[in-house]
Amino acid sequence: MKIACIGGGPASLYFAILLKKRRPDVEIDVFEQNKADDTFGWGVVFSDETLGNFEAADPESYARIRERFAYWTDIDTFYRGAKVTSTGHGFCGLARVQLLEILQRRAEALGVCLHFQQQVVDVDRIVATHDLVLAADGVNSKMRERFAASFRPQLDWRKCKFAWFGTTKVMKAFTFVFQPTEWGLFQVHAYPFTEGRGTWIVECREETWRKAGLDRLDETQSARFCEKLFAEHLAGEQLLINRSIWRTFPTVRCASWRHHNVVLLGDAAHTAHFSIGSGTKLAMEDAIALADAVLGNFGDVPKALHAYEDARRLDVLKVQRAAQTSLEWFENSERYMGQHPERFVFNLMTRSRRITYDNLQKRDPALVARTDAVVAAEEGAAPGAPPAFAPFRVRSLQLHNRLVMSPMCMYSATDGTPDDFHLVHLGSRAMGGTGLVFTEMTNVSPEGRITPGCAGMWNDTHIAAWRRVVDFVHRHSQAKIGMQLAHAGRKGSCSRPWEGDAPLATGGWQTLGPSAVPFRPDWQAPKAMDQGDMARVREAFVHSARLCERAGFDTIELHMAHGYLLSSFLSPLSNVRTDAYGGSLENRARFPLEVATAVRAVWPADKPLFVRLSATDWMDEQKRGFTLDEAVQVARWLKEVGVDVLDVSSAGNSPESKPQYGRMYQVPFAERIRHEAGIPVMAVGGIAGMDHAHTIVAAGRADLCAIARGFLTDPYMVLREANERRVAGHPWPPQYLAGRG
Repeated sequence: MKIACIGGGPASLYFAILLKKRRPDVEIDVFEQNKADDTFGWGVVFSDETLGNFEAADPESYARIRERFAYWTDIDTFYRGAKVTSTGHGFCGLARVQLLEILQRRAEALGVCLHFQQQVVDVDRIVATHDLVLAADGVNSKMRERFAASFRPQLDWRKCKFAWFGTTKVMKAFTFVFQPTEWGLFQVHAYPFTEGRGTWIVECREETWRKAGLDRLDETQSARFCEKLFAEHLAGEQLLINRSIWRTFPTVRCASWRHHNVVLLGDAAHTAHFSIGSGTKLAMEDAIALADAVLGNFGDVPKALHAYEDARRLDVLKVQRAAQTSLEWFENSERYMGQHPERFVFNLMTRSRRITYDNLQKRDPALVARTDAVVAAEEGAAPGAPPAFAPFRVRSLQLHNRLVMSPMCMYSATDGTPDDFHLVHLGSRAMGGTGLVFTEMTNVSPEGRITPGCAGMWNDTHIAAWRRVVDFVHRHSQAKIGMQLAHAGRKGSCSRPWEGDAPLATGGWQTLGPSAVPFRPDWQAPKAMDQGDMARVREAFVHSARLCERAGFDTIELHMAHGYLLSSFLSPLSNVRTDAYGGSLENRARFPLEVATAVRAVWPADKPLFVRLSATDWMDEQKRGFTLDEAVQVARWLKEVGVDVLDVSSAGNSPESKPQYGRMYQVPFAERIRHEAGIPVMAVGGIAGMDHAHTIVAAGRADLCAIARGFLTDPYMVLREANERRVAGHPWPPQYLAGRG
């Protein structure tokens, strides 16, 4: 078997080592356009977990790497004149040039042919004369460009500029520095990698970089500028240059990593922002997976490459998602500059969502305890209580914690009327310790339902049935209860999910929408609403709000998400009107804002009004839907008409939406709306339980945390958490006091 590796970085070298030591008969050539001892950048950093992978893959090179390590467990953050240290993390670093030297020597000893200062010009000849070609030629990969039709790369150029300096500053910890200036915020990511040397990455928003005049400075001048800027933290030490030019980070993603016998590795295939670790780690883990796939499918290159991509893609996707979240945190870090230092560092440590409250408490219980104390002081919680047990007040509504049971359709009403199922379902969650429980999506008219089994609030029968539930919640718990009011719009007249979840074959009704555009091609087209229809629907919401007050609800939430009627007005995917209710965002938001204004006018002034909003349609740029930028503006308008809390969700307006699901995946949307619109927010989506809720509240990402599926399987999770953490003063139903520790 004959293999060519394009690019002489860690990915190619490590793959060559791993394959050659197990199949000495394989012929492997590594082509590198630079000299053997050329390297750009300074140190590389690995976690303890990554080291374990290297030791298992090749103990010989691991031993040589280990000898050169600088090892540390602390992270020092310098912010607002304070130094906050977090411990228990476990990192090691070494010089990139040393890593390359170790891998080069190991590869040569095994019989790998290394060709330096040799650029591959005739790509087609290399591909034709080798059984396998590794394209590991970096972020600006020419191989990726050559076969772009197969790889289908996407490059997302980000908002910050960064320069990669070395430094003579002696450090014993990973170091973050946040330095406000007259031009904007500068931040440093720094770490040691060998005796007397460290990496010092300076990063700032591009507009800050330009205001500071760095676009007009050369490499040396930039180093002197940054030395002066961070003089206090460098303590007289130097910044060193080695192609330390200002760059913009691209997030590289490829639809495929293989083209016949050509395969992408490392930065050529995918990038992950330096704020969560080394791209070298990803590249070397790629090499491990590819070597395993080739050895396991020896002689069948297409099968091997398919196995490699299958084995590796999900892990890379997880890292890239975490890296993207971390990257965006640093792009927007200026929004956190008002936080208390301890809370800021907690926010920083949990930014990628890979580290959460429970995880950080195991690593660094002292930091979490200090954060708890700050949150308790700032939010009015009992001393020692975890963050999600802080109270929350909006207008006259006082919640004893930040946990909310999210609205969840149960499809179990009769002609809109709830029964004993709803009493038990909602009552048990209220008794389970939540601060607020919401009814399911409850519709303002019969034709506003999704299915015949959906709940309603349009007549006196409904008032009586719902009052029974409300009274039970108020009598047997300290929870508050709210109703989510909605109209299904073009997604109505369907069967229950367990009966097919499709348009009704018989007994259906005419649906409504902003335009006569069906949700799916085979669904009925809704009637495009005229002024009379809008007036009737608006009055139906007002009528239902009045009924909610008569039933004793503490709050109501208007459903403007998930593609139901009000949401479909906001999205250009479903609203193609050309009148005053379509076209521009201002026009598309007009009817939802009219409904919110009308409801606020009749809903008691001392009671809060929530709105659930889909912050994005999750569509490709070519199929433009409702965007987060637009959601921020709509949030501002909703605040102006008297909405108190935004419940931030996403998607639902098109079956073609492509949400990127994952833990707490919608929280960044809520966080941005909270910051830019200046309105309290409730986060929802992928919030798995109390651990996530503590994380979100402690970091200041949202004011409330709505959990849905978690409460279906564990209605008493809040009481259980209060018990396990000994939360003083948390209310318990008197009948359940025997279960309290």
